[in-house]
Amino acid sequence: MELPDVQSSLPEVRINLTRVGVKNVQKLVEVARPGKRPVIFISNFDVFVDLPGSLKGANLSRNFEVIDDVLQQAIDGDVNEIEELCSAVARKLLDRHEYAERTEVRMRSKFMVRRETPVSETGCHEVVNVHARAIAQRNEGNPIIRKSIGAEVTGMTACPCAQNIMKDHALHVLENLGVEEDKIATFLEEVPMATHNQRGRGFLCIEIDDDQHISLEKIIKILKDSMSARIYELLKRGDESYVVMEAHKNPRFVEDCVREMARKVIAQFRELPGDSVVTIKQTNEESIHQHNAYAERKATIAELVSEMDKGTL
Repeated sequence: MELPDVQSSLPEVRINLTRVGVKNVQKLVEVARPGKRPVIFISNFDVFVDLPGSLKGANLSRNFEVIDDVLQQAIDGDVNEIEELCSAVARKLLDRHEYAERTEVRMRSKFMVRRETPVSETGCHEVVNVHARAIAQRNEGNPIIRKSIGAEVTGMTACPCAQNIMKDHALHVLENLGVEEDKIATFLEEVPMATHNQRGRGFLCIEIDDDQHISLEKIIKILKDSMSARIYELLKRGDESYVVMEAHKNPRFVEDCVREMARKVIAQFRELPGDSVVTIKQTNEESIHQHNAYAERKATIAELVSEMDKGTL
């Protein structure tokens, strides 16, 4: 006896649902790279479709099938970037869920990056949180797809305000000791003053059309270079000295980090279409306060270019 298709029956309350699907589907994602070793991501997927009021439920098993199909494509070398992987899943979901007008795929991944420390060149690893998303909208057989790629990395910031206070104190102490004015200036130029530090968490994500490409490596580099200094899992003495000096020679507020990211985004990706959306966030975990400092900016490439060209950013 054939069982009834319960999902296709009429619901008691006939309203449309914006998102129906599965969350936290864990997969190991292997993305092939020409001439290089494949990149491995430990990933969680959220997969959704919209549901019309005429259907009781969505066939969720199709979501798992689509993910597995596209992951196999990635292993076979047909998918080169994780945001492209999300686009492929979103597109296939429209094929499998014929009643859906919109599909959405979110991917959160752990990406292991190998690095070397700045002085001793000691090898170490760093985990970067990678975010990707794709939204497909049905459009007469040719879906409109928007995708995004982003990352969150950790760095170090040094507070400019407290540093100025300490610099003023050092200036008066040296003057009282009879140190000559030019030597004081040289000393303060060479040796940055103490200040309190923060562990900063920077987030940068760029949303683009499906035919555009964004380098994940460039996004990660922008994030790292927008704080006071990079940090490392393993540091020798020379490395530790370098990182501390680098941070204190480059003090930045949380607001400075976001603005620097925006500046670097335009420098790297100015040629992207103007409607590409940039989301920047910075959270600094304070060392002398119990709260965190936070700044954010969300804008299109066109808006950022316009502001920078006018000198307002």
